[in-house]
Amino acid sequence: MTAQRVALVTGANQGIGYALVQELAHRMNPEDLVLLTGRNPERVTAAVDELNRGSGLQARVEGRVLDVTDGKAVAQLAATLASVDIVVSNAVGPLEPGKTPVEQVDEFVDVANLGAQYILRSFGPILRPGGRLIVVASSLGTLEHLPEHLWSTFDGASLEDIEKAVEEWRTAVHDGTATAQGWPEWINLPSKVAQVAAVRAVAADRRAADLATDTLVASVCPGLVDTRASRPWFEDFSQAKSPADAVQPIADLILADHVDPAQYGELVRDGEVVPWKPSTPR
Repeated sequence: MTAQRVALVTGANQGIGYALVQELAHRMNPEDLVLLTGRNPERVTAAVDELNRGSGLQARVEGRVLDVTDGKAVAQLAATLASVDIVVSNAVGPLEPGKTPVEQVDEFVDVANLGAQYILRSFGPILRPGGRLIVVASSLGTLEHLPEHLWSTFDGASLEDIEKAVEEWRTAVHDGTATAQGWPEWINLPSKVAQVAAVRAVAADRRAADLATDTLVASVCPGLVDTRASRPWFEDFSQAKSPADAVQPIADLILADHVDPAQYGELVRDGEVVPWKPSTPR
């Protein structure tokens, strides 16, 4: 990576994003800059102030207001920065038990899927050689979590095809045909598969050039993390990680001296690749 590095994390005023900004700022150098982004100006300012009041930070931390659902805003920030070394798409929309998929699918997909797609499209081209372009996803984002007849929708698909598939699924949720088409009722599953598939699509186009310059494009799974977003969905948090613990292997991956080609374009959890397809046929 370059002598002066710029890192950017979306959805970073709390939870995993906040912890990752803090961890990167601890590990990076004094001349480096870590940008904490979120769509609420007050929360962004408060988070940056809290971090800068703490101890142990090496790199500078600054805030930027960014609504990842606004493609023009994402592109404008990328154009303003001109080049970056580390980009982490972490923003995720709210998902609550008790609400129907129709009530939640739009905001959730806009943040988790369109947001990640906008980040990949706008920041991929300005990633410096040796950089890292990461999407925080989940081990739920593998093909085994979809019926087999839907695998071809995402496996080997282009980013454009994935974007189209996400919109078709969203439409099916609204018109009541998603279940008949085989889509899981829990909208987090198709959303996460689409996130991982989008990363794989971008990585497929960049792989040779990126590996030649030690550049990484990948998705990551932080595991079960005790956050406000995950609390409503799980009863047992005895094995859950704190956000600070969860980001350690993610930071290790981002700040590694060299890229492991086996991890390029893949979903990585705690340093290990999570298989995209089941190891044995169904």
